Parts: sequence; structure tokens; C-alpha cells
Amino acid sequence: MATTTSKTTTATGTRRSASARKSTATRKTTSTARKTAPTASPTTSTQSKTTVGQVTYLAERAVLVPVGASLLVRDDLVSTVRGIVTKYRTRASIERELKRYERRGASARNRFERQVRRQRTKFERELRQRRTRVERTVKQNRRRLEREVRQVRRDFEKQSGVVSSRVEKLVSEAQGLIS
Repeated sequence: MATTTSKTTTATGTRRSASARKSTATRKTTSTARKTAPTASPTTSTQSKTTVGQVTYLAERAVLVPVGASLLVRDDLVSTVRGIVTKYRTRASIERELKRYERRGASARNRFERQVRRQRTKFERELRQRRTRVERTVKQNRRRLEREVRQVRRDFEKQSGVVSSRVEKLVSEAQGLIS
């Protein structure tokens, strides 16, 4: 809240700021409001000011609340029973309702069975896809391993041929030196 610094002269001749005037005006209206307003009591019109009156009020309330709740429940029960009685007044109406319930149950069962079949089909499809993927990977790995083993065998045979020729050469040189 912004306060102004303008000064005014009052009836007594003293100067006061605008903010001081505001607070004085507020105080005067507040005190006037207090004088004209009736005294507010903390109790409501249903409560008495005395302790005995308050206890009486609480006792009445403790009795009336459950009574009112039970009356509401009774009204709901009566209206429900009346609705059932009017709905199932004749044998034909009972049979009609039973057929309606049967149809609803059958449609719910069919919906559930379709959902189960759909889930089963989805599961089987995913299982086949995974199995195919694993078989393909195993086959690729087997081919790769066999290829590498053949290569290592060829390299080993080449190296063993080179080593055996060197050994024969060394043996023949050794024999030539000995003889």
C-alpha cells in the first residue's frame, strides 16, 4: 500500500500526513461499526448459551442423527422393494428379465472367450517368432564356427607342413655334419 506524503492542516491547526488521516478514518468507522452492530455471540440460533442448553442440544443431536439416517435408509429400501415388485409383478415379466440376464451373461462370456483366444493367438505368434529368431541365430553361429574351424585346420596343416619340412632339413644337415 503506497502512502502519500502530502500534508494537510486539521481543525486544531496541526499538520498530519495522508497515511495518518487514513488510519484515523479507519479507526473511526471501525469504532462506529462496533457501536451500531449488535453483539455477536459464539453460539448459533440452535444452540443455547448455557451449559445445560448445550448439553441438551448435543443429546438431541446424538439421538436425531441416527434416527434421520435410519429413516433415509428405510425410504431407499422401500423404494427399491417397490421397484422390484412393479418390475416382477407377473410370471411373464420375471421370465423376460431372466432371459435378459441370460443374454447379458452369454454376451459377457463370449466377449471373455474372444479376448482369451486373441491373447492366446498373440502369445503363440510371439513364441513362434522368438523360436524362429533363436533357431536362425543358432544356425548362423554354427556355420560361422564350422567355417572358422576349417580355416584353423587348414592353417594348422600348412604350418605343420612347413615345420616338418624344416625339421627334415635340419635332420639332413645334422646328418651331413655328423658323417
